[in-house]
Amino acid sequence: MAVRTPNTSAVKALQMELKNIKEEPVEGFRVNLLTEDSLFAWEVAIFGPPGTLYEGGYFKAIMKFPSDYPYSPPTVKFVTKMWHPNVYENGDVCISILHPPIADPQSGEKPSERWNPTQNVRTILLSIISLLNEPNTFSPANVDASVMYRRWKESKGKDKEYEGIIKKQVALTAADAERDGVVVPRTLEEYCIKPKSRESHDSDQPDFYDDDYLDDNDDDYEYESYDDDSGNEES
Repeated sequence: MAVRTPNTSAVKALQMELKNIKEEPVEGFRVNLLTEDSLFAWEVAIFGPPGTLYEGGYFKAIMKFPSDYPYSPPTVKFVTKMWHPNVYENGDVCISILHPPIADPQSGEKPSERWNPTQNVRTILLSIISLLNEPNTFSPANVDASVMYRRWKESKGKDKEYEGIIKKQVALTAADAERDGVVVPRTLEEYCIKPKSRESHDSDQPDFYDDDYLDDNDDDYEYESYDDDSGNEES
């Protein structure tokens, strides 16, 4: 298979986004390059928002960017096992913001809800964090999870099946966080990141982000996720 050469504009866009996220991090997630020789595959860790079923969770995903980014959307795939209405059982995230801006009347999505070049890594990850607590059950990627979530919601928490699965998965992520040396925020005070001034950027405060990436090379990196024997529902 021929390797597509990334556009210079894609390289510059990703360099700038990575630099901006490091200098002005946003609560709820951390990012690193998956490999040091490619800007086009990022390792993402999403922290479960306090006050939700996902509180205390440490969910890892891989974000891969196309060679013509930002004109085409990246893909996001959880490598942490996720039971969620908008996540396929193989980990692929299915949300409007990641869908190409093409006409698709059957999807029920407005063009304005789909990807456009003004979107970026921040808006994608913040959308996913928001989706954790407020799934879209009208066009689910995982139908069983969607049905279970609706039962939990409609019963006002009396039906515990969905809640039980999520809490079990959250608990299982503790081992990954410990292995990676990450302290998962559990309170709003810990979760919210205060903006750093230029002068304080090099202070003794811990920095979750790697040094600026300067290499322009692209590498078609194939990431092996967990094995999954179950089929996916089409959304």
